Amino acid sequence: MNKALTKQELHNLAMNHVGKDLEQRGFEFVAVNSKLKKHPQFVCIDKNNQYFFVIVKAVILPENPNNYDVIWMETFKKHAHDKDAKVLYAGVGLGNPNGEDLPIYLNEDYLIEYNGIQVVETNLN
Repeated sequence: MNKALTKQELHNLAMNHVGKDLEQRGFEFVAVNSKLKKHPQFVCIDKNNQYFFVIVKAVILPENPNNYDVIWMETFKKHAHDKDAKVLYAGVGLGNPNGEDLPIYLNEDYLIEYNGIQVVETNLN
């Protein structure tokens, strides 16, 4: 019997895709937090020792994975600014290829929409 992925499992799937992208870009992981609604998911540094807070958001297609809560992000940007870190956002859309009303099942094919990592300007408004 097919087992539908939970919200936490969908979030972990998205984090796996983003983590591989960060590794390919040369980031080094300082901390990883995979709990839902705990931010940031990744704390990374680049080769210049610049800290980055990476927020990963998994959504179910056809919802747009590139959209985030702008008001909440202002609060998070202040936190990053206080820690001298830059903010990166990675939205990941996931879906069932057999229909958008169907869940995503464990060990079965799935659709993914991932447009890469977005830099979020940390200038405070």
